[in-house]
Amino acid sequence: MDCFETRIRRMLLPLMFVTLCLNVMPINAELKKIKHPVKDDGSLSFLAVGDWGRKGWYNQSIMGDAGEKLNVDFVISTGDNFYDDGLTDIHDPLFLESFQKVYDANSLQKPWYTVLGNHDYRGNAEAQLSLALREIDSRWICHRSFVVESEVADFFMIDTTPFVRHYFEDPKDHVYDWRGITPRNAYLVHLLKDLEAALSMSTGKWKFVVGHHGIRSTGHHGDTEELVTDLLPLLEAYKVDFYLNGHDHCLEHVECSNSPIQFFTTGAGSKAWMTDYQKHYQCDVNFFHRGQGFLSVEVTSSTAKFVFYDVFGEVQHQWSASKELHSSM
Repeated sequence: MDCFETRIRRMLLPLMFVTLCLNVMPINAELKKIKHPVKDDGSLSFLAVGDWGRKGWYNQSIMGDAGEKLNVDFVISTGDNFYDDGLTDIHDPLFLESFQKVYDANSLQKPWYTVLGNHDYRGNAEAQLSLALREIDSRWICHRSFVVESEVADFFMIDTTPFVRHYFEDPKDHVYDWRGITPRNAYLVHLLKDLEAALSMSTGKWKFVVGHHGIRSTGHHGDTEELVTDLLPLLEAYKVDFYLNGHDHCLEHVECSNSPIQFFTTGAGSKAWMTDYQKHYQCDVNFFHRGQGFLSVEVTSSTAKFVFYDVFGEVQHQWSASKELHSSM
């Protein structure tokens, strides 16, 4: 029995107890899948930004220029979409003030594939998940966890907030919207099993996993230990190429000698922590930027190119990988 299967079995023990007490059987639900076409040449390009929902403060609109230059196919949001406490309901003016009015460039009128962050759970999480928001703005595509499939890459959008114990055990003065999450162990077990099933069926040339919380990070929050323990082994077992996250308000590129996954933090969509940086004792930090910015990615069947931009749209770091050569530069 491998380590991941052992960990799942350990998580199942409290789930079995809950099931017996409630006299119900857990139900597995396959992750929702969305098809996204590639360009005529078989390529795909997108922007990724997180922690942005502050009514446009800190010059977020520069993304439109990069989106136009790259002719992006979509945008990925890595969570914490609305500060400080998510949305109150589907009529909350923050949706207009922090999203529609800020990201109004023509190049950004593409699907926004979005996950929830911990600040989103402090509000009405169901509001962001509601189809009513998509009726207001067709770009908004937000589910707890789902898969975006294309011919060249598959994107596994994962709800990471429920993994973090202290949100449940020590929420301080925050109130979280845990509707649809509790019992927590049951939710996490099913999520991991559904993710494993989706990864096993993936035919994309590249595999991206997107979550709000970092697995490996040298920023303010650092590594998320629950994800290192419960999620990372699964991603490595199914040869995931890249993990994208927000949460730390910075830009980062981290790689670890004991993992084939490249870790990219893009959580600098708004307020940044200008002085936060901590040495990582297990991994190498190829790039760290304390200010605002975002990430662009261009993918073909054989290459993947990552570019970090600062708040002025200036390139700060570039990195690329090749499937054919199994090398990077």
